Amino acid sequence: MDELEKAPSLKDYFETFPDPRVRLKTRHKLVDIIVMALCGVIAGCDSWVEIALFCKNRLDWFRQFLELPNGVPSHDTFGRVFSLLDPNAFTQCFVSWIRDTFALEEGTEEVIALDGKTLRRSHDRANGKGAAHMVSVWMVHRRLILGQIKTESKSNEIKALEQILPALSLKGTVVTIDAAGCQKKIAEQIIHQGGDYVLSLKGNQGTLHKEVRLYFESAQKDHFKGIPHAIHTTVDGDHGRIETRQTIVTDDVEWFEDKAQWKGLKTFAMITATREIRGKISRETRYFISSLPMDARKIAEIVRAHWGIENGLHWCLDIAFREDESRVRKGHGPANLGLLRRIAASLIKQDTAREAGVSACRKKASWNQDYLLQLLRFL
Repeated sequence: MDELEKAPSLKDYFETFPDPRVRLKTRHKLVDIIVMALCGVIAGCDSWVEIALFCKNRLDWFRQFLELPNGVPSHDTFGRVFSLLDPNAFTQCFVSWIRDTFALEEGTEEVIALDGKTLRRSHDRANGKGAAHMVSVWMVHRRLILGQIKTESKSNEIKALEQILPALSLKGTVVTIDAAGCQKKIAEQIIHQGGDYVLSLKGNQGTLHKEVRLYFESAQKDHFKGIPHAIHTTVDGDHGRIETRQTIVTDDVEWFEDKAQWKGLKTFAMITATREIRGKISRETRYFISSLPMDARKIAEIVRAHWGIENGLHWCLDIAFREDESRVRKGHGPANLGLLRRIAASLIKQDTAREAGVSACRKKASWNQDYLLQLLRFL
């Protein structure tokens, strides 16, 4: 197994991971359970039952690089172990492995999108437990998961953002967050860590959204006379749809009374998307604050890049991994299985030579062991 010897070993990152089980009652090594679970998820398994079945059918193959002193754990063991693992520590181990494996260096120019997603069927009404809500950190251009934190509900997303930001390397990056993350403390934290931000506005920040909207409406009436601004327009079309996106950015921010409270604030942006589908026209206008200079093209591209977490991650999790159908509910199980899905999606998306979508690649990984090893960076 020369290929395995060349590998950046995932096992090394979990050999010393805190095991929450009673030592004298354990029959399976924790690192074996974690590696097998990740392989199973990559190979198309969506539940603990499927993971255990996949591993039992690949027992001889797994024994080439795992100890497995008592064979493959039962599905109950998989479920119990992942319900006990601390999801934050579990995430940190995986993120460390990803950083080293893909040589992610501080200062690399990148858009980092933070956004939340609810695991819809993870609720347990019988025990008064609501559905888990996960906030993910996604490197848009590299298509890699950089972190995850669980909250009890979408309403707690701000606290989750405040917890996860300090653990990230933001120097040289641009952080994008939807309106829930448009908070003074969050903007200050991003600047303090050497990053920039583009934050979406809604009515959740006092009068900020209203003031910026009225400012742009007034400026448009006077055709931005005497107001420094930059404009960038794009037109896209396919399948009978034509979409025109106009981005207007201004660095005229001194009029804003609370400017000093928003660390690094340099520009306001207005983006208007006009869609024409079969003769019907719709229009949506959104507003943003940013620590970036007045560059309409760059800000337009960054705002579009933010949707990479929706299209590149969340949509993939729902369609290719059927995440919204998962009924895993016990303990930390939903969060930890959710992380395995995000890691699996990231690894599959690193295969630049793949000829099919993520769902088909999961099937290929179940058929072709060499391909599964390739995705895990063993080759």
